[in-house]
Amino acid sequence: MSSSGIDYAAVFHALPGGVLLLTPQFVIVDVNEALLQRAGRERHQLIGRGLFDVFPENPHTPDASGARNLRASLERVLATGSRDTMGLQRYDVEAPGRPGVFEERYWRPVNAPVLGPDGQVQLIVHRVEEVTEIVRAGARNHGDRERMEAELYSRAKELQEVNDRLRRSHARGREVVLALQEAMLPAPRLVGHHRAAVRYRPAVGALNVCGDWYDLAELPGDRIAVAVGDVVGHGLDAACVMGQLRSALTAATLVTGGPAQALEVLGIYARSVDGAESTTAVQAIVDWTTHTLAYSSAGHPPPALLHPDGRVELLDQATDPPLGARPEHVARPEAEVAFADGAVLVLYTDGLIERRHEDIDVGLARLAAALTRHLGADAETLADALLAELLPPSGATDDAALVIIRL
Repeated sequence: MSSSGIDYAAVFHALPGGVLLLTPQFVIVDVNEALLQRAGRERHQLIGRGLFDVFPENPHTPDASGARNLRASLERVLATGSRDTMGLQRYDVEAPGRPGVFEERYWRPVNAPVLGPDGQVQLIVHRVEEVTEIVRAGARNHGDRERMEAELYSRAKELQEVNDRLRRSHARGREVVLALQEAMLPAPRLVGHHRAAVRYRPAVGALNVCGDWYDLAELPGDRIAVAVGDVVGHGLDAACVMGQLRSALTAATLVTGGPAQALEVLGIYARSVDGAESTTAVQAIVDWTTHTLAYSSAGHPPPALLHPDGRVELLDQATDPPLGARPEHVARPEAEVAFADGAVLVLYTDGLIERRHEDIDVGLARLAAALTRHLGADAETLADALLAELLPPSGATDDAALVIIRL
């Protein structure tokens, strides 16, 4: 079996121990000989069937939790796109040719994702090392098999419970960061007499939330400033840095002569903020009186300007390194572009376009194609469409912030 140019079957057959290859729905698509021998099954009995249909929980063991723990591990792999190593598990297996008769077995499972070009989990490699004989040998050496097995199983359950508590603790921390970000980021509103559509989507399943942010500010005359940025790092620290930089940029925008100067001031300020190094940001100032748009970027992905004729222009003519990247002060570049009534300005963070193992130009082309497809849509409709089409179906693999303004 192959996908994205990689022969996954050859890779997984070379892995040590018993190995199953699963779809995201936990259907078995391949199995190696070692697992067939350990499970006492023929290949045709497994291929195309659900994992938990082939290996059900032992109904005669009231406190059995092997299947439940395994399902939770596989779901974590799907949600995070990361490998998940489980503790020692008791997972009994039906005796070959004897339906309903279960044999007591112990395993050490590891579940790992196989990612596609879009960063989504395409397959799951479920690898197990059977340690039943080790458990029994240890019990024989200690002269009390039942006590030994009970102690090992009890410790494995305790480890699983500790891991579960840690995950719940991380999840609570994630909720705190999300609440902080929501409180600091401006809600959708009119800026002057122009409405902006804004969206923020945290990475699905990630325990650490990043410091993505956006900002809008009304300026004298029929002008507004719009910006997005991305703080390096994760969690509460990144969210706090994000709040400081967003506020500083708003203040700088009100007293400087344009986006380049505002980012210069922000860069100087960032040097005094721990954790602000290498933050990326881009700001654009829209002037409806002159129908021009001035912009400057500090290492950030380029804004996109959708013209009324469907042409998409990437605003990449005024890009400089991220904040704090230069050892000494250098004036930042600024560019200006004209726009017609009905054009659309789109600013975003890299979570909207970037995918693992994919060149950024592919993501930018995907964004441009989506904008052209939705030519004429209002800002709110367009924002929803971009999130639906550009983020993986399983959810964002990185935080994504998005601002859309119909000019």
